[in-house]
Amino acid sequence: MTEASYPTQPTTFSLPTDQATVRASDRGHVFHSWSAQGAINPLPIARAEGSRFWDFDGKRYLDFSSGLVNVNLGYNHPRMIAAIAEQAGRATTIAPGFAVDVRSEAARLIAERAPEGLDMVFFTNGGAEATENAIRMARLHTGRHKVFAAYRSYHGATAGALTMTGDPRRVPSEPGIPGIVHFWGPYLYRSAFHAETEAQETQRALGHLRDMIMVEGPSTVAAIILETIVGTNGILVPPAGYLEGVRAICDEFGIIMIADEVMAGFGRIGEWYAVQHWNVTPDLITFAKGVNSGYVPLGGVVISREIAETFRDRPYPGGLTYSGHPLACASAVASIQIFEDEDILGHARMLGTDVIGPELAKIADKHPSVGEVRGLGVFWAVELVTDRETRAPLVPYNATGEAAKPMLEFANACKAEGLWPFVHFNRTHVVPPCTTSVEDVHEGLAILDEALTVADRYYTGD
Repeated sequence: MTEASYPTQPTTFSLPTDQATVRASDRGHVFHSWSAQGAINPLPIARAEGSRFWDFDGKRYLDFSSGLVNVNLGYNHPRMIAAIAEQAGRATTIAPGFAVDVRSEAARLIAERAPEGLDMVFFTNGGAEATENAIRMARLHTGRHKVFAAYRSYHGATAGALTMTGDPRRVPSEPGIPGIVHFWGPYLYRSAFHAETEAQETQRALGHLRDMIMVEGPSTVAAIILETIVGTNGILVPPAGYLEGVRAICDEFGIIMIADEVMAGFGRIGEWYAVQHWNVTPDLITFAKGVNSGYVPLGGVVISREIAETFRDRPYPGGLTYSGHPLACASAVASIQIFEDEDILGHARMLGTDVIGPELAKIADKHPSVGEVRGLGVFWAVELVTDRETRAPLVPYNATGEAAKPMLEFANACKAEGLWPFVHFNRTHVVPPCTTSVEDVHEGLAILDEALTVADRYYTGD
């Protein structure tokens, strides 16, 4: 679809076509998430296509955030649009208690791409509901109540998912659900274990987890949930041996291993599921986002045979009106077929190894404010500091107001040049759609390179 042929106005219902009206209605009636309503001024977006979106003044932005790291296939892929439209012409919605062709086909495709032994799929509307149901399944299967979740994690904003979340977003809603125990995961650059090597970090992080289980009582622990690669809290790629070690601990104590793949799954690192990069098989996998690039809300849990068997004769006490919604499932079927027909996994791996990784290494050499770069595929973080020796972050942890000014200035410098960044705390993440061209990635990285001169001005080290 060319820019000229893009439909700017629906033909069957009316919408405002000017920025002022859109902005006024938003400010008057839309209650935005994670925001003080009076402190925000959302940018009105007129349209989106591929790896870019446009405002009402015609300015285009290269999206290095993939929406919320979910638009893996880019905006308005014509085959995705066609699949949703075709399914809408057949049946827009059918209750979840029926067997439906697109629902069963989506489940088959999702399960067949998971590690061996994970055969069943419970559909949800998004990632938070997926993690909620995963821990419910683990608790019912084991008869235990405690769930271990890592600090520096995000698992969603519903009550249980937010309690599991290991970053400051959970604090205003505390107390949460009972039974959640937080632990430290591996993060060599800011090691909680004073490790100096990757091997030390793995050994000490696993030792810490084992000690936590020991003092909490192994017979009380139903599950360990962890993001296979930590997403919003830093693109923390686990060191060699860590996931395998968690799997071994779970096997030893009869604990369910839950891999939260909501952000890292479906192409983000060039694999269907990120656990496949380490050849680790969890008991449950939660997914959402990239499974259909958010074209219609969809998430779910991929379930092992053993856990599914628990509910063969015993009803599972959970469900959703829109579980496996036909429009969402049609888009998931189309998405998986597009991934295969267009070799999206291979393209994502290539972008990581041949373009993003090498170019970020050059940028790190050039800018003193870059403390570390890390990532895989199209899932990278650039950690910004004021001193490489002390690793002092460019802004304090969970900074707000004046303390957050350096990162705000950096983000504004990116936006001024047509790059929409993903920033969190003292990091900018490089997470464009998996379909982004090599040329567009180079363009975005060049803008990022120039914007980092803003961060360099705050550098105080030698």
